[in-house]
Amino acid sequence: MTDEIRQPLEETQEVADAVEDDVAVEAFITGGGKDSDTPEFLAPGEEPVIRTGADQPWDPEDLAEAEGKDPTPENIEKARQELERDGAAAIERTVP
Repeated sequence: MTDEIRQPLEETQEVADAVEDDVAVEAFITGGGKDSDTPEFLAPGEEPVIRTGADQPWDPEDLAEAEGKDPTPENIEKARQELERDGAAAIERTVP
């Protein structure tokens, strides 16, 4: 084992060369589209389009399974009653 003192990585010449290099890396170019680095902003007063789990039709069997229950006749009937009573709120509680 040596008692060599290592220079911090950020102080190496390789890092300095990389910082000075302004060439874009092809693999990192996204084309300027919407992503986590280039978000799309709404105009003032514009409402966002929000999609929820209730935006599509649900069968009682689907709701029973989404709640983690087996699609037995009893569970399907409970899910049917829940959908009939609460409508989209029944789905939103399970699949927001």
